[in-house]
Amino acid sequence: MITSNASDLTISYLPIDALLPNPCNARTHSRHQRRQIAASIKAFGFTNPVLIDNRNTIIAGHGRVEAAKLLGIDRVPAVRLEGLTHDQIRAYVIADNRLAEKAGWAKEILAIELQHLIALDNDLDVTITGFEIPEIDLILQEAGAQQDKDDLIEMNPAAAVVTQAGDLWQMGKHRVLCGNALHDSSYQALLGNRRAQAVFIDPPYNVPIDGNVCGKGSIKHREFSMASGELSEAEFVAFLNTVFRLLVRYSMGGSVHYICIDWRHMSELLAAGKQIYDTLLNLCVWANFQDDFPHPQGSGALAPGLIQRIGWLVQMFRNEPLGTDLRPERGCALRH
Repeated sequence: MITSNASDLTISYLPIDALLPNPCNARTHSRHQRRQIAASIKAFGFTNPVLIDNRNTIIAGHGRVEAAKLLGIDRVPAVRLEGLTHDQIRAYVIADNRLAEKAGWAKEILAIELQHLIALDNDLDVTITGFEIPEIDLILQEAGAQQDKDDLIEMNPAAAVVTQAGDLWQMGKHRVLCGNALHDSSYQALLGNRRAQAVFIDPPYNVPIDGNVCGKGSIKHREFSMASGELSEAEFVAFLNTVFRLLVRYSMGGSVHYICIDWRHMSELLAAGKQIYDTLLNLCVWANFQDDFPHPQGSGALAPGLIQRIGWLVQMFRNEPLGTDLRPERGCALRH
């Protein structure tokens, strides 16, 4: 039987100004991390006492102390470690941090827990877990990629096409319309008197599908019925202009529109967007890391040697906030 030589630990609440930083502490905390720790303390309380020596020098808990100062906390729980030599304390300071780094994650369980927290109908900020939103997205994406065989649906490409132009599919609270995105009547049929709160579209890029969207030849797609490489620069700008005007008409003032485009036609998208939208907010690069679906040829034109595979460029525009009494619509999609 192994027993500890240390006496029972006692928690005491000490003035935060009485605690001294350890000059031998090699662990660093960025300003961003201190804010993260502060958010955690604010949400859950100061649940992890600071470890100190007989002189009130911090052994473990520098980040928590700095975070407490950000929150204006004047007293914190502390545990005094007695019976350790100076050299043992120096070793423990390193071990306390390093051993925690060697822990891993059960990715499937982590994804389930994060998904549960996201789905809660309250004001819980999931980033108080210490994971940033992009990290959470990646974890959930990786978990979703490992689909259960029972969830996979085999599709017969030779089967007869059921959906026809004008068909409006109702799926619970969601609707999908098979129609022409250049026609006002399509939006009227889909939305009625409602307006979209946000827009994410992936229009034809005016780039031929064959030779560009192929997955190393293993994936075959039909050409788009329009804007599949046959339009001139002026014609493609006019094509996008028509779509953007309708998107603005059928979305709420102040809504953000995310519009995907191939790098070859960035200039046409910007030219059309500047005529319709009041503000270009940002440019996102949607990176695609799937080995079996590389970016179309020529991605090196953006940053040779830096960007190996890029899925899409996503321009972010803002619809001019004009205000409207029309109700917002969620869960609508227009297939064009």
